[in-house]
Amino acid sequence: MTIETGPAHWLRLQDRVCVVTGAASGIGRAIAEVLAAQGARLALLDRNAQLLEDVARQLGTHERPAIAVPCDTASEDQLQQAALRVERELGAAQTLVNNAGVLRAGSLGALALDDWNLVLSVDLTGYWLTARAFGAQLRAHRHNEGASMVHVASIAGHFPQSHSGAYSAAKAGVCLLSRQLAVEWGEDAVRSNVVCPGMIRTPLSADFYAQPGVEQARAAATASGRVGEPQDIAHVAAFLASQRSAYVNAAEILVDGGMSSKLMDMVPRPGFSPAR
Repeated sequence: MTIETGPAHWLRLQDRVCVVTGAASGIGRAIAEVLAAQGARLALLDRNAQLLEDVARQLGTHERPAIAVPCDTASEDQLQQAALRVERELGAAQTLVNNAGVLRAGSLGALALDDWNLVLSVDLTGYWLTARAFGAQLRAHRHNEGASMVHVASIAGHFPQSHSGAYSAAKAGVCLLSRQLAVEWGEDAVRSNVVCPGMIRTPLSADFYAQPGVEQARAAATASGRVGEPQDIAHVAAFLASQRSAYVNAAEILVDGGMSSKLMDMVPRPGFSPAR
């Protein structure tokens, strides 16, 4: 077995056509930035056309283009048009990162049906529709090194998060959707994996973390002692997108700073918990 060395583009993503949804901000933007730094050719999808154009302009170069494709991933028609444009301008997509998402807070007893349907349509059905829209392009790589899908779910897909409406249910669905895609499309050399972020600081949560004591309390709930950043997710997603993870399929990687391993430390145990 030959072990390759050298820091330059170790992930071997140069010129790979990568599609990232929800790419205008937060985790999606961070993933796009890491892929661009690795030399990928980017197709960026988001409903926010202005922010998307800004990101594409900042990340794209003449040799490694990044195109902005305004798109609502809950719309099958818009996704089909987006897929046609990507193939026409960049070539057949070899990596798809499903990341677009929404959240509508509320207890299940009081949540409006429209809010439930909206979250499912973007956070779960949208992932399936996006995979299907780009499926033929991904499968077209079956005779070379294959293709990859990376789906951004959440730790909430494994642990209920009260008063978050349909979010936990949708993210749990993403995890099983990914495994089913891996089983059904594996024979065409398409891998499908999930990244499950824990607590990540994004522009949408900036005001939340600005409240006194919130960041300290959340950081203390993790084994790493800090709140995560979008780049923490982006680097894992880039690895799963690359051929360096060629035998990783139908997997779920929890990126939560060890928060899920501190459950027993949250339960009072007199005589066991050291004084702080």
